[in-house]
Amino acid sequence: MQAMPNKRIVIVEDERDMADLVATRLRREGYKVDVAHDGLEGLNLIRSEPPNLVLLDIMLPGMSGTEIAAKLRDDPRTGGVPIIMLTAKSEESDIVVGLKFGADDYVTKPFSMSVLTARIDALLRRTASPQAQASASLRAGPLLIDQHRYCVELEGKPLALTLTEFRLLAALAIANGRVLTRNQLIDQAIGPDVVVTDRNIDVHITMLRRKLGKARGFVQTVRGVGYRFGAGKAEGGDP
Repeated sequence: MQAMPNKRIVIVEDERDMADLVATRLRREGYKVDVAHDGLEGLNLIRSEPPNLVLLDIMLPGMSGTEIAAKLRDDPRTGGVPIIMLTAKSEESDIVVGLKFGADDYVTKPFSMSVLTARIDALLRRTASPQAQASASLRAGPLLIDQHRYCVELEGKPLALTLTEFRLLAALAIANGRVLTRNQLIDQAIGPDVVVTDRNIDVHITMLRRKLGKARGFVQTVRGVGYRFGAGKAEGGDP
């Protein structure tokens, strides 16, 4: 993996040996890395200077990783910072909880450093991709989707979307009514080199719809196929 210049990563992990191991590997790859071993310390570190990506353990002293993720997503300054959850819990229900609180991806312990760095690389490349950097703004009813600033506004008020939620919405809006399968959404919003299940996409779509509020009907379910973007009542409701 070749690190992107000047990218900064914050690791919030109470297991010091693991935090040091990950930090050493990422610095060797060329990233700037800061480490916190306590939940509250990590939240303050991230808020003081929002990084390009956060590696966040779920089980932390002081404040849990899910609490931190929720607070980051509610803050306009940190709402778009990519988050990868680090967790020893591998049950699907635990993973879904992490995604619901705003994580863009997750890695279960014990993990391979090669797998972790590949996930980081994929997530950061999504941020820097030509599609993500496009200057065009998309309008649909009360929604404004600004692809340059990663910003979505509903009737002029910004929505605190995760990077994955933003890219899902942008991909659907760009398709302009064409149905996108879950695999197509995985490729466009997450990346073809990252292992993600259909269920994870459904969870992201559910959270996106909740944040869209009165505009949730723009994200429509086409049963047995995938999703599309269009005005009107969402077909089939939440996945």
